[in-house]
Amino acid sequence: MSEQTLDAAAVAEGPTGLLRLATAGSVDDGKSTLVGRLLHDSKNVLADQWDAVERVSRERGFTGADLALLTDGLRAEREQGITIDVAYRYFSTGTRNFVLADCPGHVQYTRNTVTGASTSDVIIVLVDVRTGVVEQTRRHLAVAALLRVPHVIVVVNKIDLVDHDEQRYGEVEAQIREFCTSLGIQQLHTLPVSALDGDNVVERSANTPWYTGPSLLELLATLEPATVDAQAPFRFSVQYVLRPQSAAVSPEHVEYRGLAGRVESGTVRPGDEIVVLPSGRRSRIAGIDTATQELDSAGAGQSVALRLVDDLDVSRGDVVAEAERAPEPLREVDAMICWLAEVPLRSRQRVLFKHGSRTVPAIVTDLHGRLDLGTLEAETADAFDLNDIGRVSLRLAQPVPVEDYGQSRSGGSFILIDPQSGGTLAAGMVRLERNGDGPGVPRLTIEWEI
Repeated sequence: MSEQTLDAAAVAEGPTGLLRLATAGSVDDGKSTLVGRLLHDSKNVLADQWDAVERVSRERGFTGADLALLTDGLRAEREQGITIDVAYRYFSTGTRNFVLADCPGHVQYTRNTVTGASTSDVIIVLVDVRTGVVEQTRRHLAVAALLRVPHVIVVVNKIDLVDHDEQRYGEVEAQIREFCTSLGIQQLHTLPVSALDGDNVVERSANTPWYTGPSLLELLATLEPATVDAQAPFRFSVQYVLRPQSAAVSPEHVEYRGLAGRVESGTVRPGDEIVVLPSGRRSRIAGIDTATQELDSAGAGQSVALRLVDDLDVSRGDVVAEAERAPEPLREVDAMICWLAEVPLRSRQRVLFKHGSRTVPAIVTDLHGRLDLGTLEAETADAFDLNDIGRVSLRLAQPVPVEDYGQSRSGGSFILIDPQSGGTLAAGMVRLERNGDGPGVPRLTIEWEI
């Protein structure tokens, strides 16, 4: 197999900092075992945890430790032998910290996979080498493409059960690459693994001499997390309006008024001209505060309070944006959605549209089609069922400053909520029309024409 070879020096000099991971794949492909092996072999399991795993494994009749018990924490998960909830684990290699979301493989819990993958820098999709790419594999890879996860790693697991056969691995790898190419996934890595035996998980295995690439942990040590674009337009989602009206809080401003929230993208400085959306009122930044100090600037990811020069009517759900590069508030939205509810979605259905901290009533005006995971073609549908991926049109009761998901993950993402129960119905990605060539929302949504 032709793979990038990484030596020990390259790994040692690789990127540092935090990397967010998510695992996915079909039932029984070995996700929890892989995560357990990764934690154990990288020495991130405490002694008392390991003792508990060994004890429970003996009680269940295993001759060795069941590594899946390190992540399957719910009683129902242990009894059924499947992952139900997203299990978050934190580990470190000394040069890099990881947050890992072990997502369920069962089709019933695809909604949890969407949750885990939505904030990840890397998604690790497992494939059983004996069965190859199955429908749930295709669904998880489609979700990764829709969510624009920066890096996709496909682990071909249980290579020991085919006697570490290079030819069989090559056949499965070809299936994976063909499907990922159709989805437009570019940052793809594949590797043969035995999670049960530890082959190519932390250390490269002598059982696969034909594989010259890195182990899984070596690969993770070299991948770059999603980078923050300092030149991106400034966006700030207002969570709360601070009005303490106390000299003890701000001696210089007894009538203090700050807009509390998080900088979603770009950078802001005092003096910058801004516009508040959807009202369209303009002002300038008078100051930027944290709980303990005043800042000269604030960038993406920082939670701060903004003070404006003018006393504008601003409330929770508004967006403060760079005046010259502000999005246009829209009431008609075209989007791709992952339907996550047991009850089918039908045209003319009323929902709540939640974008950032703003929630408005909406109606589904059209179902354009759903994705056939076998052919990646759009097929007509009168309704979307649980776990369907499809394109819809929405009409909002009030204008919302949405953006194209291909340009802004935070500005282009939303969820649909049931107005009666308050439950989450769908995760969505806004799809704005483009002129000329350019990146899509992702590629598979651009090519859809019903």
